[in-house]
Amino acid sequence: MPHAGQEQQTAEYPINENGRAYAPGLADDEKSWAMFAHLGLLGHAILPGISIGIPIVIWLSKRADSDFIDDHGREAVNFQITLFLYSVVLPVVVGLFGILTCGIGLLLLIPVAFLPYVLGIVGMIMASVAANRGEFFRYPMTFRFIK
Repeated sequence: MPHAGQEQQTAEYPINENGRAYAPGLADDEKSWAMFAHLGLLGHAILPGISIGIPIVIWLSKRADSDFIDDHGREAVNFQITLFLYSVVLPVVVGLFGILTCGIGLLLLIPVAFLPYVLGIVGMIMASVAANRGEFFRYPMTFRFIK
């Protein structure tokens, strides 16, 4: 769900048949840069940690050029930060739960360790497709640190 500032920003845009706000008349390069900000997650396969740098660089260098790129870049950066937090916090919580349950709770450790990856891949695909269509997108389960 978008936060208050985003609701006002996307409220001025029309809604398409998918029920999403979109920006009509976008240039192809605006859609491409927004899509690349989301696809930055693929950089994690090459070098861990670079996945957050890619959307930051795109967002900071292109946000003044387009409100659409600004919105998608900010959302991609927030999502990357959230995925990092999930990757660190969830295993610790499950580990503590495992200690409290005399080791039985540790059975959840492997599925929980893969949860951020699954969320990241599914979210990245959905956001990239939306950006390519010229639609605004909000990742589910994302903390929005940058508003």
